[in-house]
Amino acid sequence: MGQAAVSASHTLKNIEWMWQSNPNPWSESEPAEWSHYSDLETLIIEGAYSTKQPQAILDDYYIDFKQKRQISNIDSNKQRPIKRVQRKRDDKHLREERFMDLPVGTGRSFSGEYGWVSPFIIEVRRHLGLQPDQLPSKDPQLIPMLVEKAAQGIITEAIHIRKQREAEKLTEVLLEKKNKKMKEVWQCCAYMYTLESFLYKTINAAMRLIGDKDHEEVWRSKVGTLGPFCLLLWDDP
Repeated sequence: MGQAAVSASHTLKNIEWMWQSNPNPWSESEPAEWSHYSDLETLIIEGAYSTKQPQAILDDYYIDFKQKRQISNIDSNKQRPIKRVQRKRDDKHLREERFMDLPVGTGRSFSGEYGWVSPFIIEVRRHLGLQPDQLPSKDPQLIPMLVEKAAQGIITEAIHIRKQREAEKLTEVLLEKKNKKMKEVWQCCAYMYTLESFLYKTINAAMRLIGDKDHEEVWRSKVGTLGPFCLLLWDDP
């Protein structure tokens, strides 16, 4: 993996950012409960903290490092304490469904009951004007175009669900691979998919609908946005 991905991986293994999540965080009698920020939120927060910025801006709130508070972007009266914990994470809190929801076969990802190539990947190749044998693992000239389109698609999906800050962090990692070999690109995409974020949830939701005639329009609507990223992830070199 490249420098950005390696740095991100190191951060997630050694640093935890948490927010106080019990109903009334200011109560002296109520037991304190702490919840983890998502992987991408942690990367955004730690990135701002390590470069000595006064705040970290997230999609729904911002982090004030001086006050050690999480503050709502909409209502500044909604605040909660935060804390930074430096230790080796055991990752037990990470969700397992990201590895379970996709129709993954024994061959490549996104295969499942449809065999080696799923209808989604077939439609992605058609959308991009690629022949069946045109794959980035075989034709490296396709990689920069696919990486750019994947980044654009991730941003587009994020805007719909107000996760643009998370998307910007994801695409920062991906675009670093624009001119790299397919092995590095694939490793980066696999890493991105394992992060706790809107990306794996959105992909999983779409993939679960493949084969459901009542929701065919839904997964087909993701071909242009999620398709390039999924093709890069599917094309394991």
